[in-house]
Amino acid sequence: MTTFALIGAGPGLGLATARRFGTAGHSVALIARNTEKLAGLTAELVGDGIEVRGFAADVLDIESLTAALYAAGTSLGAVEILQYSPVPRSDFMKPVLDTSADDLDAPLAFSVKGPVTAVNAVLPGMRDLGRGTLLFVNGSSAVRPNPNVAGTSVAFAAESAYARMLHDTLAPQNIHVAQLIVPGAIRPDAEHSSPDALARRLYGIHRERDGFRHYSEPLPD
Repeated sequence: MTTFALIGAGPGLGLATARRFGTAGHSVALIARNTEKLAGLTAELVGDGIEVRGFAADVLDIESLTAALYAAGTSLGAVEILQYSPVPRSDFMKPVLDTSADDLDAPLAFSVKGPVTAVNAVLPGMRDLGRGTLLFVNGSSAVRPNPNVAGTSVAFAAESAYARMLHDTLAPQNIHVAQLIVPGAIRPDAEHSSPDALARRLYGIHRERDGFRHYSEPLPD
C-alpha cells in the first residue's frame, strides 16, 4: 500500500479528496496546523474504513513540514501521491498598491517554499517506487493575476512556474506533476467545483497522467 499525502487538510476539498484516494486503496496522511481539526477528519475517514493518520505541521515551518512527511512515509508507506492545497490566509489578499515588499514574504513562503519543501521530502520515496504524482491546486489568480489579491497572484504564479518545471523535469522518471485551477468558489452545490467533483477530477488526473494544467471549469471572461 502506498500513501496519499494531503497538505492543507480541511472539511471540504481535503476531506473529499482524502476519501476518494483512500477508497481507491491508498493509506492517507492528513497534514494541517490544527490538531483538533485533524482528529475530527481522521475519525470520519476511519469510519469509512480508510487507513489514515493526521500529522500536525505548518507549511510556513520547513522543519515541521519535512518531519510530518517523513513520519507519514515511515508509518503509512511511501508517499506515491502528494496534493498541495492549503488555503491562503486572508492577509495575503491586499490590493496591489497596498502591498509592500514585506507583504510578499509570507505568501511566497506559503506557495513556493512550502511546495519545494514538500516535494523534496517525498521525491526520494517516489523515485524508489518508480512512480509518483504531485498535484497542485490553485485559484484563478495563478493564471490570471488579480490586482485585488496581489499576494496570492504573485505567489501562485511562482508556484505555477515551479510546478511546470517539475512537470517537464520529472516526466522521464514516471513522476507526473499537474496543476488544477479552480476559477470560482468551492461549493457543495457547484456542478464542477464541488468538493466531490474536484476530488474525482484530481483522482482522474492522477490516473490518466495527461498534461500539466487542468481547469475544473472555464475561466469566466
